[in-house]
Amino acid sequence: MAKAVTIKVKLVSSADTGFYYVAKKNSRTMTDKPVKKKYDPVAKKHVEFREAKIK
Repeated sequence: MAKAVTIKVKLVSSADTGFYYVAKKNSRTMTDKPVKKKYDPVAKKHVEFREAKIK
């Protein structure tokens, strides 16, 4: 069976609030770890979210 092209990744807040988003990533085209600027409702501001493994 073939390996899936898209995988789910966990985007963890850099403000260390414990808040995270779950996003999809194409593992063939995006080999680096994505960093997105999104809203953190716990910190009540926009912060960077970095990729982490889903456990």
